[in-house]
Amino acid sequence: MFAEAVSTLPELKPYCDVAAAAEDEHMPSGPPMSPLTRSYFTTWALGDFRFGAGQETIGACLLDTSERLELGPGLVEAIRQFQESRMGIYEHTGTQGGRLRLQELVTGREFDVAPTSGYGGKPGELWYVRLCPPILDLVEYHVTFTTPYILTEAGKSDWTAYLKRAMLQLPDTETDRRLYKLLKYGLSIHHWNEFVFQAYHHYQHSVIFLAGIPDVKASLPHA
Repeated sequence: MFAEAVSTLPELKPYCDVAAAAEDEHMPSGPPMSPLTRSYFTTWALGDFRFGAGQETIGACLLDTSERLELGPGLVEAIRQFQESRMGIYEHTGTQGGRLRLQELVTGREFDVAPTSGYGGKPGELWYVRLCPPILDLVEYHVTFTTPYILTEAGKSDWTAYLKRAMLQLPDTETDRRLYKLLKYGLSIHHWNEFVFQAYHHYQHSVIFLAGIPDVKASLPHA
C-alpha cells in the first residue's frame, strides 16, 4: 500500500522505471508463466532494490516515515526485520523437533525453519530461499517467506566456490557483510533475478528447481 501510494511522486521515478520494466520483462507469477514467483519479486522490489542518490529501498523509506504514519512499534519491528532479511543459499541438513534444519553456505550458521510452501525437501538439497526471523522473540524458528528454489546440477562445493569468487568483487573486508550484500543486492540490480530466469529447470507443487551457477553461462538452461 505504501509503495503504491508514493509511486506517483517524482522522487520515486527511478524506482518505478526499473521496477515496472522488470515486472514487464519477467512477468513474475510463478511457473509455468515465469520462474520468478510473486513473493520473490515483491520482496526484491520492496526490500532489496536500491534506488536514487541515497541508494534506499521502499522498505527503508517506509521505516523512515513510520513515525509520521503513526505505525505501532510491533509493526515497525516487523517491517525492520523484513527489510533486513535477504535471500540465502542453505543446505538442508534434516529435521529436528518438527522443523527443518538449514545450514547457510560460507557462514555455516544453522537455522530451525518452518517451510510455509508445504515443501519439506530432503537432506542434502541446496535451497535458495528468504528466511524471516522471529518477531519480538515470539517463537524460536525462522519462516520461509518465498517458495523454495532448489539448486541442482551444481553441488555445495561449487556454490561455495562461486559465492567466494563473487564476494571478492565487493569492497567490504568482513565476510559476513560481503555475503549479505551479495545475496541481498547482487553484483548488479538484476543479478539474482536474471539467475532465476536463466537457471529455471522445472517445477513441482510448492517448489521450483534451478540448474547451474550464475557465472558459468553454459551451465544455465536459458542463458
